Amino acid sequence: MPVKKKRKSSASEEVNLKKCRITGYCRTPNRVINEDLFSSKKCLAWFYEYAGPDEIVGPEAMEKFCEDIGVEPENIIMLVLAWKLEAENMGFFTKEEWLKGMTSLQCDSTEKLQGKFDYLRAQLNDNTAFKNIYRYAFDFARDKDQRSLDIDTAKSMLALLLGRTWPLFSVFYQYLEQSKYRVMNKDQWYNVLEFSRTVNADLSNYDEDGAWPVLLDEFVEWHKVRQTSL
Repeated sequence: MPVKKKRKSSASEEVNLKKCRITGYCRTPNRVINEDLFSSKKCLAWFYEYAGPDEIVGPEAMEKFCEDIGVEPENIIMLVLAWKLEAENMGFFTKEEWLKGMTSLQCDSTEKLQGKFDYLRAQLNDNTAFKNIYRYAFDFARDKDQRSLDIDTAKSMLALLLGRTWPLFSVFYQYLEQSKYRVMNKDQWYNVLEFSRTVNADLSNYDEDGAWPVLLDEFVEWHKVRQTSL
């Protein structure tokens, strides 16, 4: 019995077959890729999970937000995040701040933000970024009807920012505790960072004739007297 020959596919059929194969191969990965793409709509819906009728994430909602992302409100990551969002007031995120900041981070969900934690922490190891975060913290933390930080807030923010990296921080903290100062102005705040970066822990390169604020001159004098009495 003669064997029936298999009809050869036409050129157009082969092209269509290739298209089907390509389409079938790419369809599933495309769905995965689309899920990874940032969505403004999804980001806005995420915002409204926490925002009140005034379209602001307030202190209570902020606690829930921190709980959901697995970070304590006092964690420095929250300060770096606020800096990225350019938030004006501590404990609050406006819709505009949220959308602008989360868009720059390409985050529209809890999981995506958690995936950015290493990146946010890395900002603290970049000298320029850290300086910007440090300077941002002053205006972020102060009462907006005041030009200076109250000393308790200043101590808390300094502990958050410099507590683990500045060898003299604990001594400086004790100095502030017993000092006459009740507020810290912006010039003093900026210079504390500069002092922590440039003056040795033993104060051996401290320049008495330098242009340091009186607060830091008095700190050095207090610390030297304290050391001689030990």
